[in-house]
Amino acid sequence: MTAPDRARAPSVATGALPGPLPGSLPGSLPGAPLAAAEAAPLAAAPAGVADAPAIAAPAPPGAFTASLAPDEIVILFLRPSLLFIPLSSLGTLAASTTLAAFLAYLSHFRWSPWSESHALAIGLIVAGMRLAWATLDWWMHAFALTDRRVIARRGILRTALYEAPLSRIQNTIVVQSLRERVFGLGTIGFATAGRGTFDAFWEMVASPFRVHRTVLDALERYGRRDLGGMGGGTGV
Repeated sequence: MTAPDRARAPSVATGALPGPLPGSLPGSLPGAPLAAAEAAPLAAAPAGVADAPAIAAPAPPGAFTASLAPDEIVILFLRPSLLFIPLSSLGTLAASTTLAAFLAYLSHFRWSPWSESHALAIGLIVAGMRLAWATLDWWMHAFALTDRRVIARRGILRTALYEAPLSRIQNTIVVQSLRERVFGLGTIGFATAGRGTFDAFWEMVASPFRVHRTVLDALERYGRRDLGGMGGGTGV
């Protein structure tokens, strides 16, 4: 691998659950769902998590909480970082800038039916439409972690919803592309038992390693509880 290739290679961190995690907290479960202000950190989180700053997360919308069981605890509800909007639009923004510059150049010829201001307006319209679409796409992305499952939703015209019980999550991964690493973002992947690939991703989340730590603590605390409730099985 050449030096430029190494510079472009994504940063990857993986997480598996071969045994108990240090600092995990035994004990009873909370009796009621978390309030919106308490949705970000784990309820009665292990010491290693409690010492870290809380992850800022939006409160789940009513349509989301309505799909949960009455006693289901929302540990995390996230959307991609707002930087998802410009970062996912970089290609179109570059193309619209090039188009506007090209049309502005052609406007200097007598046969051109447009002026430089027209060229600028065309470029701004294309860029604005792409950013509007990216904003809608950002809003339609929703990631959730409860005491029972992992949820990932995405899609505008065609919605894809992924749900997996915590007891079925076999491996997790944190991937940072170059642009994500520059802005402190990352993508978290989930693989269920019996699958050779990652099934779902939480894309461009802020503080990805802190979020990943919270996911691992939830898998350790609640995933093993679910296995115990089923009367055995293979551990995660």
